[in-house]
Amino acid sequence: MIKILGISGSLRARSKNSALLRLIQERSAGVEVTIFHRMGSMPLFNPDVEFGPFEAVLEFRKQIRAADAVIIASPEYAHGVTGVMKNALDWIVGSGELVNKPVAVLNAAPASTHANLALLETLRVMNVPVIPGASLAMPVSRGELDEEKMRNDVTLGDLIDRCVRELAHAVERAEQKRLADLAIG
Repeated sequence: MIKILGISGSLRARSKNSALLRLIQERSAGVEVTIFHRMGSMPLFNPDVEFGPFEAVLEFRKQIRAADAVIIASPEYAHGVTGVMKNALDWIVGSGELVNKPVAVLNAAPASTHANLALLETLRVMNVPVIPGASLAMPVSRGELDEEKMRNDVTLGDLIDRCVRELAHAVERAEQKRLADLAIG
């Protein structure tokens, strides 16, 4: 079974991005979706202690290593990537858990494009293959977040299904390539 890790770049209790990850977890038959819930527990990144014994960072790295693919759902704050998301990525630049791991980038607010572009650039520099067909702007309304309405939105459900399907295909293609490379070598 394909294992996907969901990472939200928001600490808000009623985050649209976190809600998207929960919906993905609910809808994903045939794949195992886990959500990392300790973003707010990671200390600020410091390269002097990059490999220190920080429990939340170690758990983050462990969960990424165990996943076949990752979904990042992150909002935009002041035209930028959220501090919590950038901090989390900084903790894995040197350790490399995301290198060559298929990633989907979701954005719950299609009008928020600045942070999405910055996030994509950061991932590119980290040698992370972002899967275009799995990376989507989800049309979540700007009104009061109602997770039940999101759950019952057919268009949103179709986009979520597409995201997971495309990400699973990317994992399968990567595994086929790995096996072919082993057979050649």
